[in-house]
Amino acid sequence: MNFHHFYTATASAEPAGNVTLNVDGLSSLESAAPKEFGGPGGQWSPEDLLAAAVADCFVLSFRAIAAASKFSYKDIHCTAVGELNKADTGVQFVGFKVAAKLTVDGETDQDRAANLLKKAKAACFITNSLKAPAELETEIVVG
Repeated sequence: MNFHHFYTATASAEPAGNVTLNVDGLSSLESAAPKEFGGPGGQWSPEDLLAAAVADCFVLSFRAIAAASKFSYKDIHCTAVGELNKADTGVQFVGFKVAAKLTVDGETDQDRAANLLKKAKAACFITNSLKAPAELETEIVVG
């Protein structure tokens, strides 16, 4: 498999109102500045999209690693919180907290589960591409 990929997205907007985001073959997505920056709130913002990309990439990375490792689980839930703050170079994300909750059955090796969660964090393309560090907190639930 070739690992040299390109991903193209477009954003367009009039002088006021929402920004329309497009990727070929997908439904358009509307975004706006978050409330904290004078936006309307209640819809996706670039900040939300970045945090969502971190959470999504972690879950997809875990899914791939679990499949390759023949590890079965019931479900995984990931919350990513990005911290935006002033830094020497201006306002930027200064860190991400990635909280992963993995539900397994009672016979699962929990040490192995924890190790696979750490591998997923190390494999995530999105966090590996950001200069802000990402901290992983894990919870393994038998259910």
